[in-house]
Amino acid sequence: ESSLHLPAPKDVMIYSYNFRSLLRWSPVKVDRGLVLYTVHFKTGAYNQWEEINCTRITQTECNFPWSLKERCWTVVLRVRAELGQMTSDWVKTEPFVAERNTIIGPPKVNSVTVSSGSLLISVTPPFRSEAGDLLQYHVSYWENATSTTEKEIKMSNTVFKITDLKELTLYCFRIQVELRTHLDPQLLGLQSAPECYRTTIS
Repeated sequence: ESSLHLPAPKDVMIYSYNFRSLLRWSPVKVDRGLVLYTVHFKTGAYNQWEEINCTRITQTECNFPWSLKERCWTVVLRVRAELGQMTSDWVKTEPFVAERNTIIGPPKVNSVTVSSGSLLISVTPPFRSEAGDLLQYHVSYWENATSTTEKEIKMSNTVFKITDLKELTLYCFRIQVELRTHLDPQLLGLQSAPECYRTTIS
């Protein structure tokens, strides 16, 4: 009986960044032969396992199909190893909800316009917005001196201004996105790398 059984895939996890999600697992090692993998999914609304475009594949990852793009759906996936007539046990993931479990990357800073007392910043959100999305930008900024105290402003526009700055002074900032949904807590993204600019003289 044991000779008809393959070891199950290990380290099975969903990786999701900016709502692009995939399932990953560690390869199953065998002495000879090519191990293939099959992935199924089911949603919280429809408790039935279904195939996705990852049946008898050689890769150890599987992208979510377009049909699973709804961010608020609860999704469970399972994967098993196959070799000839042999199959492993299925390994299931924890329930996954994209708007709760994805990692949001930092926004892209398009331009910074410097004046004597302000920085005008233009950003692009890290993912394509959907109807009903409320994005808020958390902007931390500080004077790049020896003792720095950070200040924070929150903006919902993609162009915003940091004001009341000193002339001819180096200021640094970093930005992260908060996606406000009906869920609590809200989803807070990764911070951008600090960028520093010197104000001009009036």
